[in-house]
Amino acid sequence: MDDKDFAEIDLKELYKQLDSNKNGLTQSQAEQKLKKFGSNIITRARGESQIKTFFKSFSSMMAILLWVSGIIAIFAGITELGIAIWAVNVINGLFSFWQEFAAKKATDSLMKMLPTYASVYRDGKLTKIEATKMVPGDIFSIQAGNSISADARLIETDELQVDESALTGESTLVSKSPDYSKGQGKFAYGNLIYAGTTVSVGTGLAIALSTGMKTEFGKIAQLTQTAKRVDSPLQIELNRLTRQLSIIAISIGVVFFFAAVFLVKNPIAKSFIFSLGMIVAFIPEGLLPTVTLSLAQAVQRMAHKNALVKNLNSVETLGETTVIATDKTGTLTQNQMTINHIWTKESEYEVSGEGYINNGEIREKNKPVVLSEHSSLEQLIKIASLDNDTEVQAPKSLKDSPKIIGTPTEASLTILTEKSGIDFVALKKKMPRIHEVHFDSRRQRMSTIHQLADNKRVIFTKGALDFVLQVTDRILDNGKVRSITENDKKEILDANRKYASDGLRSLAFAYRETDNKVDPKEYKIDNTEEHLIFVGLASMSDPPRPQVYQAVKKAHSAGIKIIMVTGDSELTAKSVAMKIGLVSKKVQVVTGERLSRMNTDQLKKALSGEIIFARVAPEQKYQIVTTLQSMGHIVASTGDGVNDAPALKQANIGVAMGVSGTDVAKDAADMILTDDNFASIVSAIEEGRAVYSNIQKFLLYILNSNMPEAIPSVLFLLSGGIIPLSLTVMQILTVDLGTDMLPALGLGAEKIEAGVMEQPPRDRKAHLLTKNLLVKAFGWYGLWGSIISTAAYFFINWTLGWPGQALVSSGANYREATTMTLAAIVFFQISAAIDARTEKISVFKIGIFSNHHVDFGIFFEILLLIVLMYVPFLQNLFETAPLKPLEWLLLACVPLPMILLEEGRKAWVRKHD
Repeated sequence: MDDKDFAEIDLKELYKQLDSNKNGLTQSQAEQKLKKFGSNIITRARGESQIKTFFKSFSSMMAILLWVSGIIAIFAGITELGIAIWAVNVINGLFSFWQEFAAKKATDSLMKMLPTYASVYRDGKLTKIEATKMVPGDIFSIQAGNSISADARLIETDELQVDESALTGESTLVSKSPDYSKGQGKFAYGNLIYAGTTVSVGTGLAIALSTGMKTEFGKIAQLTQTAKRVDSPLQIELNRLTRQLSIIAISIGVVFFFAAVFLVKNPIAKSFIFSLGMIVAFIPEGLLPTVTLSLAQAVQRMAHKNALVKNLNSVETLGETTVIATDKTGTLTQNQMTINHIWTKESEYEVSGEGYINNGEIREKNKPVVLSEHSSLEQLIKIASLDNDTEVQAPKSLKDSPKIIGTPTEASLTILTEKSGIDFVALKKKMPRIHEVHFDSRRQRMSTIHQLADNKRVIFTKGALDFVLQVTDRILDNGKVRSITENDKKEILDANRKYASDGLRSLAFAYRETDNKVDPKEYKIDNTEEHLIFVGLASMSDPPRPQVYQAVKKAHSAGIKIIMVTGDSELTAKSVAMKIGLVSKKVQVVTGERLSRMNTDQLKKALSGEIIFARVAPEQKYQIVTTLQSMGHIVASTGDGVNDAPALKQANIGVAMGVSGTDVAKDAADMILTDDNFASIVSAIEEGRAVYSNIQKFLLYILNSNMPEAIPSVLFLLSGGIIPLSLTVMQILTVDLGTDMLPALGLGAEKIEAGVMEQPPRDRKAHLLTKNLLVKAFGWYGLWGSIISTAAYFFINWTLGWPGQALVSSGANYREATTMTLAAIVFFQISAAIDARTEKISVFKIGIFSNHHVDFGIFFEILLLIVLMYVPFLQNLFETAPLKPLEWLLLACVPLPMILLEEGRKAWVRKHD
């Protein structure tokens, strides 16, 4: 049976089907059912073990390549190199594992949300049991403050109101009663309550229908557990890059092997070891830790912008986002109901200010009103303030938000009272409450009875317009009470329709005076809510966040589509979406009910245009995300409730609200907004776009040094060994894992280039390692680096008598020559680090020393070079020697000409673009 069947079935028949009765189950029945249905718990899916996660951190494609490189180095007789490469892999793997270990478990939070105890009838007696032992057929009682332990059908209620926001994401309390009623949305049956929700007002008695994983809460947990993480675009791209670099390195190794055998006539064994050394030289060992640490830097920067990222790769994925599927309440809006307009027979009023603070006033025709001059308005304010059980506590500091004790709707009325300037304390003393008739969903009204000074009483009533009009027969018109006419009703309904078309929700207000002959406890619905005097309407809305307008505009200019997916009504969803510039009037609004009838092709077609989803169920949000992904989109899904968790986990980027979000949503998400501000998502996307660009910058920087590292081997082979190797393998490692590392990280911290959010998302077919990047790395930067480093080697030999005598191949002079080659590469890389900061813009325009991370990296690589040259232990390990003052002077002359040369190339590119 589904919810509809459970809601509609006769209660006696339901008892029969659940093998229960109005007195509940016997202990024996309960034990049998417990064996049949199992414990009332959210079972955990068998997750990946920590050991498996640990080893997984060391088995990415790049990591495997580095493990193999280490083995190759050891077999080639370069043990130090092999150990160093493995050390880099171990450090990077541990760093990645720590990130994975810090990831939350959504199911753990789901389990924590279920209550510990429940009050059930066993053997005819009300008994307190562990909630885990509840079974279908149990009769249980609930009261204000209780969490609900099972999906259930109500038997009895007394003014029962339930907070279902954990399931629906909507903060409005829902009135419940034993009577069948069907609203809009999946959880809209008035006589059903659901596990994981909370009783806010009243009491009730219910019969359990489903427990554990069979509840709606359990089904969401199942969706969250089964939603599989997809590899991020960056993970996919790094795997592709690893394959490309592996092919390049192995191809070069093969070429050098055959060249060594056939050109130099080296023995096969010696040629094989030589080629293995070349493979190691062409693998950028520093790439993986540089990418990892660069992403970690981006995570820190985003944290300062109120976005906490749990997974490093998520940073770059944000930059590729093409669609944001966002909730409305609390994400695009403030989740603070606000009165906007007031209508009375006398006039219509606007109310300024937003949220749960007194930051506005009531105005008529753009002029502040004096309350005593508007009798109907004054009476409406009195009703709003006294027929109200909600308190709004002011924030304790500027960083805090106001706290409401009660309902959002009544909170908006409390703030309206403050804006009116009425003395609420004096009014409460003058008209003390002596009784109330609580709100319920059947009659959609709430009434309070107040004592007046002249031995009279007044009844104040508020509620949904249609239901208030049913019990009114008079109207307050310019301070006078008269019979209400059909024209009056038409005028009232027209005003309500106007507000509704703007997405506003209206409350109606009425009253009547009576004598004090009735005992206060005898006031019931029938003798209270009758012959009322209609006063007016107050319309309200949940205002958009102030920053959301600019954020939406920025996202659209960046080619990012925003789709609202909400549990709210179609009218409200469309109104808010249009107000913030999310959509145009042509937008298609699809309800959850209509979505359930759509096939995949129909949904894809609908998603291609402007669309809003309203009244959707959790699994439907999940369906929307997966369909968008099947269309090739990179999807960021936002949310704050339990209902959002499956979609958050399935999305390429799950974005949870840090302030209002449930633990479940935070655990399922990849990123948490600490300020719940939609604008922070757009800032994070901007940062993500910069990350991809920066990865390409330091990829260019890292790869270009491969050319001057390889040229010594090329010259050695082509000369038949006459030209000795001008760079040792350990010196190559010095560049890859030493001097290049910090400047590369500095490039990863490069500021966002202008116009990055005025371009569409990166083409999914574009790759990190492009033809243009390879040409620039090897054919331009690498070419100049090779020329300079080779010239430096021959310069040392020239000072030693070359070409009159042979090039040195051993001893102190050989060490000096290779050290000069190494130093020349390092000093060329100084210019390369500065040049790589921009693709086309002049570095002088952004400030040549404006990136302090790069500046520090340059200082560090010079310092490291000095240490390697002058510390005896390191001299022996890296086969280096001190350089003379003239040689240092020549090295110092390298960067500036190279920077100016690159500036000329960029100027030519800008001119011909």
